[in-house]
Amino acid sequence: MTTMTTMATPETAELLTVRGVTKSYGAEGKSFTAVQNVDLRIAEGEFVCLLGPSGCGKSTLLRIIAGLMPATSGQVLYCGRHIAGVNPYATIVFQTFALFPWLTVEQNVTVALKARGVDLPTRHATALRLIDTVGLDGFEKAYPRELSGGMRQKVGFARAMAVEPELLCLDEPFSALDVLSAEALRGELMELWLGKKLPTRAILMVTHNIEEAVLMADRIVVMGKNPGHVVTEIPVGLRHPRARKDTAFQALVDRVYAAVAGHTPSEAEALGTAPGQPGHTRRLPPARINALSGLMERLNEEGGRSDLYRLGADLQLELDDLLPVLEAAQILGFAHVTEGDAVLTPLGKAFAEASILTRKQLVAGRILRQPTILWIFETLRQDDNQRVAKSFFLDKLRADFGDEAPRQLDLAIKWARYAELFAFDDDTDELYLEAAQE
Repeated sequence: MTTMTTMATPETAELLTVRGVTKSYGAEGKSFTAVQNVDLRIAEGEFVCLLGPSGCGKSTLLRIIAGLMPATSGQVLYCGRHIAGVNPYATIVFQTFALFPWLTVEQNVTVALKARGVDLPTRHATALRLIDTVGLDGFEKAYPRELSGGMRQKVGFARAMAVEPELLCLDEPFSALDVLSAEALRGELMELWLGKKLPTRAILMVTHNIEEAVLMADRIVVMGKNPGHVVTEIPVGLRHPRARKDTAFQALVDRVYAAVAGHTPSEAEALGTAPGQPGHTRRLPPARINALSGLMERLNEEGGRSDLYRLGADLQLELDDLLPVLEAAQILGFAHVTEGDAVLTPLGKAFAEASILTRKQLVAGRILRQPTILWIFETLRQDDNQRVAKSFFLDKLRADFGDEAPRQLDLAIKWARYAELFAFDDDTDELYLEAAQE
């Protein structure tokens, strides 16, 4: 692979400017804000990664930049000019290949050129050149069903480059591939980019893979959620090619992990308020209790403290899998995060060493501190039959969570069922107190 330093310099021209971009959905009073007041700048020659947990608005921001959806407020500027509608200087590669199955490789690559009225000889020559560039020479007449996942994604790259975009936007382009295919395609993309074989002036990539971001990017923009916002920006000054086992590489991964995981919030901030009450109603993280148990046991085995980067690698958990479990541990008071480390609390240690019954009792006591679960529990307890229709809770939750309400209620039921507090009767479509059924 070509060995070069990062391509961006302080003197390079600013290509993209995002100023105060906010995107909200829904009617006033019941709106959901995906991203709020986001500022972003990309210079010519930069490879920038948007990194953060699921739900932080990374893909939403990418689509606004590409002009596939409008911002509710704020501006997107390209070379100082306001962009309205589809950005003519940008193109996007999606994670799901998005190829037309009835078209050959060559036809998929040239589809955008055909739509632009480019003549057949030019389309053919462009396709052959790009197909060769991405290493698919000989597959021009093949159909997507005949290709592996990595090969299909290469077709996606070739199609994106056919229109010679100045800004190449990548939306988790390797996440749908197996580990080896993803690794190979990352290397090939970096070889093309660093060798200046791509007809593009900058790359903006969305990812939730921290190692991938440190491996490829010149700068990492870390985003947080509720609503999506920029937490910090971290420059990557490592030379290419980058080695995962290098001390500097691992130190930077640690730094990014710390920025993404943040710190343990105050109890009031962590718990939030009940549905319908003033203040922020905290979403329950999509974490399974058995995954939480595994995390607590591993932390206990390691003396009560573990580096997040190493912990994720040891448990073979991606960022989007590890963070919800860690968030659940913080809500329950079983662990906290500091300086990029997960630290077991005395209560967490007691949970890790407890019997199954005692674990249920510990979780029951802790989740009743969570306002949404406590609200459901108290509503059921005050009912004459201690049974309430699921639709009642969904209607109330939609005011705070919108389309996320069904998932939030399902999570609350799963947590409470484990703790033997309340459960759901599928026959009657009602929630009921466990104690009422004994």
